Amino acid sequence: MICQPHLPPLKLPLLITGIAGVAGYNALSWFQSQYPGQVVGIRQRDNGRLTGEGIVACDAEDPEGLGRLFTQHNFQSVLDCAGNCALRACELDRALAWRTNVEGVRNLLTVLDVRDNVRLVHLSIDLVFSGVGTGNYIETDPTDPVTEYGATMAAAERLIIAAAPRACILRISLPMGISFNGHAGAIDWIQSRFRKSRPATLYFDEIRTPTYTDCLNELCDVMLRNDAAGLFHAGGPRALSLYQIAQIVNRIGGYDPALLRGCPRIDAGPVPPRAGNVSICSQKLIDTIGYAPFDPWPLEEGHVPADREWHFRDHQGHRGSPALLAKVLYRNPRRE
Repeated sequence: MICQPHLPPLKLPLLITGIAGVAGYNALSWFQSQYPGQVVGIRQRDNGRLTGEGIVACDAEDPEGLGRLFTQHNFQSVLDCAGNCALRACELDRALAWRTNVEGVRNLLTVLDVRDNVRLVHLSIDLVFSGVGTGNYIETDPTDPVTEYGATMAAAERLIIAAAPRACILRISLPMGISFNGHAGAIDWIQSRFRKSRPATLYFDEIRTPTYTDCLNELCDVMLRNDAAGLFHAGGPRALSLYQIAQIVNRIGGYDPALLRGCPRIDAGPVPPRAGNVSICSQKLIDTIGYAPFDPWPLEEGHVPADREWHFRDHQGHRGSPALLAKVLYRNPRRE
């Protein structure tokens, strides 16, 4: 863990919401290892497969249940990772997207309103932007999402800024780590296709700035312990297309290169619409905390595709393996 001796201790207990997502799922295990017995994670009640120590069923849409949970545990900090990020589902059921991504935040803010000293760090997303330009978005750029998911996440940001000006909002990109169900995250979904010898089609022109969840966990710890308020971009230093990300998973995982297919966004179906270059600049965050919190994903320069046929070529004489993928893509080798 990065040492920050000038920061106060984390105010405990800590509540982590949205633990079914990649960011929340990885944060829960990491924070529980750092603060044993002091961290609780909540999941939706209908997600019965997600169980374990410190995991509680509580719907974000249930303010009374959330209030009872706060009364029971007296949480002093909240890491809010909640949100429905299923693009197609949000597009087809806008009421669901709004209920989960906006009303859930409103309920949390209502509970926190009578608890002035609780530290709140909320995770938002780069898809609040359309990506029609050259990317490298900064915090003052206007939001213009092309999806209902992005629109609801932007609405949640506005709620927090208005109601909780001392809170911290981190706009993240793709958190690269394991998911609890084996197919929720970017790596897991792509690898699940290749593992079953099924093709995966990814886009040449949707650009993201992914981060190792190892780095994101440590950053969240820092932001929970400091008093930085407002909006910060928290993307990695290496911008990659979804197609390049799939190339990396394919080659480092040792899968059949013929299974990967690519196309421009214009060839995708109308639902859900796809964003373009939504790479984000994290300089404001770096200036605020005094260091660059993210290593590039992937860490090794040799694991970055050189062209669209790169995944067909051997890497240092071998094709890779799932074990290698787990070692260098799910986890940051520098954090071991």
